[in-house]
Amino acid sequence: VQLQASGGGLVQPGGSLRLSCVASGFLLDYYHIGWFRQAPGKERERVSCISSGDGRIYYADSVKGRFTISRDNARNTVYLKMNSLKPEDTAVYYCAADAVRPPCFSLPRDLEVWGQGTLVTVSS
Repeated sequence: VQLQASGGGLVQPGGSLRLSCVASGFLLDYYHIGWFRQAPGKERERVSCISSGDGRIYYADSVKGRFTISRDNARNTVYLKMNSLKPEDTAVYYCAADAVRPPCFSLPRDLEVWGQGTLVTVSS
């Protein structure tokens, strides 16, 4: 049971990236999924989450209108499309999954599965 996050890289301010979170060993459509990020010297923060079932979505105020979370159950993958990137979006991005707890409203240590992280650097 694991998550594999990918898609990070170096991008100029105003650019775009799409992060992917692929699950193996379990079906993502039965899980609530969250994207988190941690910048150097800062605490991990929630970015966006999507619920299983009704597909309710949460965005942090700092990314609202710029980031879009989506899931492709056929590919067992959740995406985070990031547009209009800013230097302050620079961080390691992680995905997490939990069958019961909503990731954006739970303690990170309580979540069932975490991906390994992918680095996003926004710089000119």
